[in-house]
Amino acid sequence: MKKLMLGGIVAALALTTVSAPASAQLREYEDYEYSDSVVELTTVRVDPGQMDTYLEGLRQTWVASNEVAKQMGHVIDYGIYANMAPGSGDFHLLLVIEFPGENLQPSRERYDAFMEAWGEANMENSNQTVLNVYNEIRELQGVYLTREIMINMD
Repeated sequence: MKKLMLGGIVAALALTTVSAPASAQLREYEDYEYSDSVVELTTVRVDPGQMDTYLEGLRQTWVASNEVAKQMGHVIDYGIYANMAPGSGDFHLLLVIEFPGENLQPSRERYDAFMEAWGEANMENSNQTVLNVYNEIRELQGVYLTREIMINMD
């Protein structure tokens, strides 16, 4: 019986120790805040032997269109990241786009301006590449919209 009580006390102390940091209450906008920008993360799994084909396609479609959008101020930045820890995840590439927070809502004006700069021919070529190449050599694993949390250390 004493062992059972002692075990219960040890368990209770362990839970108290583990939950102690949770009792500290950070206050939003005083102790931390969210960034204004939003980052879209797309995880992609590429079929074996198709990485160069996929990257070439991205250069002609995804990178080219994001470069136009960046020049127009529709995106802050973009990038392609390789998963350097094989076997640690379900994806090979991470496609990243950072948007100004105000650009998350749909906008006819931004769409029309982008289409004028990007062009119908580029859009049609991109759509054909997605349908005829990308859908055969890659699988999108997930799309996530994130905001950075900046913790105040003062």
